Parts: sequence; structure tokens; C-alpha cells
Amino acid sequence: MKLFVTGGAGFIGSHFIRYILDQYEDYEVINFDALTYAGNLDNVSSIADSPRYQFVHGDITNRAHIDQVMLTSSIDAVVHFAAESHVDRSIESPGKFVETNVIGTQNLLDCARLYGVGTFVHISTDEVYGTLPKEGYFTEETPLAPNSPYAASKASADMFVRAYYETYGMDTRITRCSNNYGPNQYREKLIPVTILRALDGLPIPLYGDGQNVRDWLHVHDHCTAIDAVLHKAKPGSVYNIGSNNEWNNIDLVEKILDYLEVPRNQIARVTDRLGHDRRYAIDASRIKGELGWQPMHTFEEGLKETIDWFTEKHRTASQMSQSYGN
Repeated sequence: MKLFVTGGAGFIGSHFIRYILDQYEDYEVINFDALTYAGNLDNVSSIADSPRYQFVHGDITNRAHIDQVMLTSSIDAVVHFAAESHVDRSIESPGKFVETNVIGTQNLLDCARLYGVGTFVHISTDEVYGTLPKEGYFTEETPLAPNSPYAASKASADMFVRAYYETYGMDTRITRCSNNYGPNQYREKLIPVTILRALDGLPIPLYGDGQNVRDWLHVHDHCTAIDAVLHKAKPGSVYNIGSNNEWNNIDLVEKILDYLEVPRNQIARVTDRLGHDRRYAIDASRIKGELGWQPMHTFEEGLKETIDWFTEKHRTASQMSQSYGN
């Protein structure tokens, strides 16, 4: 199988590419990435020389870029990660999120249909559902009610993916995951921000009262779930992916600081984010029951691995900086 993976230099996309090449010896991957601020080829440096891997510097908002690759390659499946994904940035510049997440997705769908790509897996987010009260979970039947420009752009993309299945009969599949964490996550996200600022002795910003709840999913478990959807799911299907691992932000930040033996007074309360969703929680019973998927990482193990990874990277970077200074 030859996969066309968008956003493969980003956090989740790079983990997925490395996972696929390790899992399937006869698979090939084209990594199509615009290398914006969150894309980093260091994330895929370990497989850069593989004969089964190809990097293409391309932008999904530019139809011609996609055409150039799909016209000359026999693509079996698209796995679409590429997206603007930071909520704060979407509040500041919503137009960019429409351009990338909506128009970019529609470009990909059009090209995949034109060039006869067999399967289109669209990686979405639980944020399209909006917010939950203290009880209950998002299911695949929960109405979409996005509250941020980011979430609205992803919900719009989801609807285009659904429309191409209903209208054109394309084999499209949608996954909606909870918050991912793990090694080499981009540094503006909550867990990396907390670790790195704690190590640097800097204030750690925490929105509002810190009681916003998220369901945390290890990135490797997310990759195995996407694998299951790619190989086992039916056309037109939607699957929620989560690990029933809810933490409010203040407890999570304090857990990280305690592990690092950093005083909790480094936490700095900041004005709450506009439209900040209170709680996300995923019901993943469909993917578990229909596709046999199960998360493998406990949060204790996964968080320790993540903290240790960032700590080692920080130590190495500090040593290099000191060497250059000398």
C-alpha cells in the first residue's frame, strides 16, 4: 500500500509515519507537509533515508501542489493530518484556519476523487462537539457544536468529508480524537509548555480557574487506532478515539511539577481563553467494539515517558548552548 500522509512532519503525523513503516514492511509513505511553524523534519529524521519514504514540500491550500504528486503516484489511501490546530491562534486569525482546514481539505478530497484514491481517512478532533457538562460523554451521534474558530473549521472539514461520501460515493472515514500527548509534541501545547517552562524556572500560564477537563490520549495509541480505521473501517464511518483519561488542567500541571520536583508557585493564573470549552470526554466504545482497538499506555507510564523525553531534550539543548557560548 502507498499512503499519502499530509502533515507528516508534525507531531501526530510523524509518529504515524514512523509507526506505519515499522509495522508494515511493504508499505510506502509520501509525507506531504508545508513545514509551517509546527512542522519539523527532525521528527522524521530516523526514517528520512528509507527507500519506502518520500518527503514532498507541499501545501494543501495549493491545488497544484497536490496535483503534481497524485498525478504521478499511484496512491492507495490519504491519511489527512495537516491542519492549523492551536485554538489561541484561531482566535487571533480565524481566516487562516478556514483556508487550511476547510479549503485545504476540500482540495485534497477533489484530488483524491479525480485520481482514484481508494480511501480517505480524515483526522479530526473531539472539539467539533463543543463542550460537555460534568456528566456524559461525546459519542459519534453527538451533534456538532464547535465553539472556537479552530473547532468550527474542523467541523466544516468533517462535513465536506461526509458530503464527498454521500454525493460521490468516495470511501471516506473520519476519526475524532481526544487531546494527544507524547514525545516531540509542539512546544506551545499544555504539557510541553508546562515541562519546558518548569525546567527553565519560568512562570507556567494556567487559564482561568484551571478546572477545564480534557481526556488525554497517548500519541502511539492514537496511531494504532488510525491503523485500525484505515484497514478495518467501512466507508462513511466515524470513530471517536479516547482513553477515558480525564484530568483537569490544574491537577495535570501540578502532577508534572511534582514529578519534576518543581515548586507549584511557578503556576501563574492568566485570563481565561475566549470561548474556553469546559470539558471534553470521549466514548470510544464503538472503535473498541467494532474494530477491536484498545489503548495500551497508562497515563502514569505515558506521562513519565513524555516528561523524561522533554527533559533530556532540554538538557542536551542547554549543553549545546553552553558549548557555543564557550
